[in-house]
Amino acid sequence: MSWKGFFEGIQSFFEEVAFVPYNMLRAWELDSWWGANIFSWMFIIIGLAAFIYWMKQLNSFNKDEDRSQQAHSFLG
Repeated sequence: MSWKGFFEGIQSFFEEVAFVPYNMLRAWELDSWWGANIFSWMFIIIGLAAFIYWMKQLNSFNKDEDRSQQAHSFLG
């Protein structure tokens, strides 16, 4: 097996298998802009929900933290 054949195999895998959903979205975008971009909006909503959950968790850990000790006396 030559290196050329190896890289052509990788190329054919990505062109014919891995990028098929993207090709379908690209073709769908010509018919319906809203339909093709609904996936982007879903990812934005999921990311926003994860960010809000993360901030709530950080806030709860921040409230539970003991801040009575100081590292240095000049910090108060």
